[in-house]
Amino acid sequence: MILAAGLGTRLRPLTNTIPKPLLPVGGAPLIVWSLLLLKRHGFRQVVINLHHLGPLIEQALGTGSKFGIRIIYSHEPVILGTGGGIKQAEPHFSGEPVLILNGDTLVELDLEALCDFHRLRNAAATLVLREDPDAARWGLVEVGDQGQILRIIGKGLVGSVSATSRMFAGIHILHPRLLREVPKGVASSIIDPYVRAIERGEPVHGYDLKGYWSDIGTTERYAQAERDVRAGLIRLGDRQPLEPRAPLK
Repeated sequence: MILAAGLGTRLRPLTNTIPKPLLPVGGAPLIVWSLLLLKRHGFRQVVINLHHLGPLIEQALGTGSKFGIRIIYSHEPVILGTGGGIKQAEPHFSGEPVLILNGDTLVELDLEALCDFHRLRNAAATLVLREDPDAARWGLVEVGDQGQILRIIGKGLVGSVSATSRMFAGIHILHPRLLREVPKGVASSIIDPYVRAIERGEPVHGYDLKGYWSDIGTTERYAQAERDVRAGLIRLGDRQPLEPRAPLK
């Protein structure tokens, strides 16, 4: 699932008439980078939630056939946040784990390795994390020595266990059972069920991201992403698609 319902307020006036996921980066809409990354790693079905200027996204991407994937749209007349938006799309998950990406993030990540990591640990959720000196400003994630997440923004397991500081990169895999307590049709954050799972002792793991990552959240970072593309730090479709191997939906 790609989360694409946001208002893009920090990128106004650019996003007054163009939804943030359609802003061009290196000549291609930002969301297309995510779609091609998913396709490269064997994903063939993608749910995209829509709110702000949603019809423009649907018009640009269509059924997904031109990208070799199938796109299902989840419309939000009232924006529901990460928790409510994922909850509304739950019927499309068929009870299986789902990979979530942010529609405003440019990333280079081996999604197959991430999925293997998640499966091998039988995790309730796996969050992709990054080292960042400003991790506390982004939202501090504290990780134990076995890779288990102890606390997110200070919530979770209490105690003085030694922890490593990370930031959440906005990419995660969750089992739909974590959505049971998420209210339908109500705006909420997906972080809340993750914290509850940690408190119950369910396995919630962190997966370190070593490759390129950029959150296109401000005009400064948008301009930097363009420079990064020109410098060859990330390329659109720079690898051959891999054979699908029992992908998550």
